[in-house]
Amino acid sequence: MQTPYDWVTIAIFAGLIVIFLQRSQADSTVRDSMLSYLPPAVGCAIANYLGNEEHHAFAIITIVLIFAYVALVIKPYEFFKRR
Repeated sequence: MQTPYDWVTIAIFAGLIVIFLQRSQADSTVRDSMLSYLPPAVGCAIANYLGNEEHHAFAIITIVLIFAYVALVIKPYEFFKRR
């Protein structure tokens, strides 16, 4: 954990885990396929690698794409609307 990319990608990945666990409960109305979590998880690894190799622009673009994917496909904000 030496670069900001390590911390940012771990935080994103932890958020994905929380969303997945919340939605995998029996009383959850939203059901996701495990495969829908694969692109952002792989994206976190790629962004972290790019950042560690000092390709900062590509790492930042990858992180933005991860956020866009999560917002458009996984839609975590629907969890907050239901409460």
